[in-house]
Amino acid sequence: MNLTLLIVVIITAIALVSIALSVARLVSPRSFNRQKGEAYECGIPTRGHSWMQFKAGYYLFAILFLMFDVEAVFLFPWAVTVQDRGIDGLINILFFMVILILGLAYAWKKGALEWK
Repeated sequence: MNLTLLIVVIITAIALVSIALSVARLVSPRSFNRQKGEAYECGIPTRGHSWMQFKAGYYLFAILFLMFDVEAVFLFPWAVTVQDRGIDGLINILFFMVILILGLAYAWKKGALEWK
């Protein structure tokens, strides 16, 4: 009974998505011109080559920002329940912080935080 229901749900989902995509393709207006293929930013036409490489430092900086942003997200629930966790919770969060601090020290040593 459950397997049959699962198969019916999967087939229904595939059919509905296929129908929706087909109707959208048939109904949507199409226009092909060169301007649609150009890079667009802030209403200003691009000058030069649109596909340029960025320095890896930008990506490293962004990853470090995300890492410490996620750290803050994990610290809020811990801070709310710190009294219920006891010494075990304190040791766990200290271990978590040591790993993050080692990651920050490594990035600092490699020069990922220097803006050149």
